Parts: sequence; structure tokens; C-alpha cells
Amino acid sequence: MFSDEIKQYDWDDTTRAIAAKTAADVETALSKERLDVDDFMALISPAAVPYLEAMARRSQGITLRRFGKTISMYIPMYVSNACTNHCVYCGFNHDNPLKRTTLTMDQVKAECEAIRRLGPFENLLIVSGEFPALNGVDYLERVLHVARPYFNNLTIEVMPLKERDYERLTHSGLNGVVCFQETYNAARYGVYHPRGMKSIYEWRLNGFDRMGSAGVHKIGMGVLIGLEDWRTDVTMMARHLQYLRRNYWRTRYSINFPRMCPAEGGYQPQVVMTDKELAQLTFAFRIFDNDVDISYSTRENPRFRANMMKLGVTSMSAGSKTEPGGYVSTPDALEQFEVSDNRAPLEVAEEIRRLGYEPVWKDWDKIFD
Repeated sequence: MFSDEIKQYDWDDTTRAIAAKTAADVETALSKERLDVDDFMALISPAAVPYLEAMARRSQGITLRRFGKTISMYIPMYVSNACTNHCVYCGFNHDNPLKRTTLTMDQVKAECEAIRRLGPFENLLIVSGEFPALNGVDYLERVLHVARPYFNNLTIEVMPLKERDYERLTHSGLNGVVCFQETYNAARYGVYHPRGMKSIYEWRLNGFDRMGSAGVHKIGMGVLIGLEDWRTDVTMMARHLQYLRRNYWRTRYSINFPRMCPAEGGYQPQVVMTDKELAQLTFAFRIFDNDVDISYSTRENPRFRANMMKLGVTSMSAGSKTEPGGYVSTPDALEQFEVSDNRAPLEVAEEIRRLGYEPVWKDWDKIFD
């Protein structure tokens, strides 16, 4: 399990090592065809800032070779904001005294139909809070069965599950799983997750091993930018990704760098990442791992998403509603976070075309099954 491997990496030592990187280290990293984590640390360090243009060109070239001029489109569907966790930064925090909603299967069907009217989406991300009695495995399996006739690629972002439950869901239409570790700082993890199942650091961390062992086709990873030092956190994630590739090499991987937005409850980020720093991180990850899918959500504003589209990003959400039932109506429900890009999906797709790229709603065809 990765919880055993990560013990060899000290958080503070990693932070100091990144800060100690020099221009020579950055130039060495950029001269290599294949990078290791030490090179990645150089590219995300302050010493790499003068090299951003060179990093952007390298990232763009790799992305064009590996992915072509395409942007994969997806859309989230929130099915429940009921949650037993007490995460201090999240709008779904159990203590927030706002309306909770868990969609019925009829409501899920109506949401699917509403999403199909927005655009030709085939990639659906099903999102739920963590409340096993209401939105556990049985519930998720029913949601997958309802959604499958409408979408050919189904991904879930829900509570970490047992290996046998992941395997069970793969036989019910599941293609991928997204799970954010939030922070790899084990000493501070409990500060942000004081109660609930999410407070168990190793259970969440080892969830990725359970996904890989269960044969999940695609695994999405991320840290929540705004909790701890972002450079140290993403270095730990790079180590985690490298570990997963070694052990579950049949699986595809994606990464996301969600920057914290204001949430219900008023929590403000401890760390603020600038657009320039997010660009640096995106370039560094693309150069470090040529094949990983780098995703930007509607947390990011339209102009920044457009600028980064050509430089390393390979998938984007569009038209996102972050409350259950949000596509059918405007319910009085609890949003998880605020959206920065409120454009309609077809408007986003049209901009992608204007920039010389092709929005891809699916990357397969049934004729090849």
C-alpha cells in the first residue's frame, strides 16, 4: 500500500529540498527526455519561474504529440450533498445547517435528460457527499444503471470504497473513479478533517490501491490547493502517481489541481495559488508525465482556461452545476463550491474551435466494441 511507501518521504525535508533547487537544477530537468520526481521538484520550485516560457513550449509540444489538438469534455452531476464528514473547508460539511438533497432515481433520470439537452456529453462525473446510509454502494449502483443509457463513460467522485465494492460497480457500468487526497500532510490532515470517515488518513490514501486492484479503468487524483504548501503536496502526489503507474500499469490516470473557492461556512484558503503558479504546475506535470490527463474544472475562469488549453490541459468540464438537481431547476440546495466559468457547454465548445482545437465529447465509438 502507498501508506507504507510514503513514510520514507518526510514532509519538511521535501519542502526544504524544493526551496533549495537552483537554476542549474531547472536546466538539468529541462534537458532530460524522462524526468524523475527530483526533476519535477526543480520545475515547480521558485527557481523555475524565469524558465516558464521554456516550460510552456516544452509542455505544449508534448501535449500536441500525445493528445493532438483536442480537449475532452465532461460534466458533473451531483446526486447528493448529504454528508457525515466535518471537513472545515467544504460546503457539504455536516454541521452546515442548510438543505440536504439526495436525488431519487426519477430525479437522476430527469437530470440525465437535462444534461443531454445541454450538449452531446458522453463523459459524466457522478458526485456525492459521504453518507453511506443514504448514498452508499447500493445507491450508487442504482444511479449507474439509470445513467448508463444516457452516457457511455461514467466516473464517480464519492467516498472511498472497499475493493470489492469498486469491482462490483465496474460490472454496473463504472469506468472511472476520482478521489482527491486533499492533502498528503499526515500531521495536518486531521485539522481539516476532524470527524467522519474522511478523518481516517490511511483509508483515503490507500483507496487508490483498492481502485487499481479492482481493475478500475481510469483513476483521477488531486490535492486541494489552499490547505498546505502546494509545492510539497503536489510532489507527494507525483510520487503517488509514479507508484500507481508501477503497480497498476493497465490503468489510465488523470490529475486535477482544484484551487479553493469560497464555500458555504466561510472557510478561506490558508494558501493562495496565483494563475502564474498554476500554469507553472501544469507545465511541470506535463513534462514529468507525458501521458497523464490534466483536467481543469469550472472553478477556473474562462480566460485562464482558454490560455491554458493550448499549453498542457487535455480535459475540461462545462456547464457545471454543483448542487443536486441543478440541471432540472434551481433548487434551494447546498452548493459544494462556487463556479467561475458559467458559460453554456456549447459556448465553451465554440471557443475551443475558435482557438483551433476540437472539443471531444467521447474518444471511442461503439462500432469498435
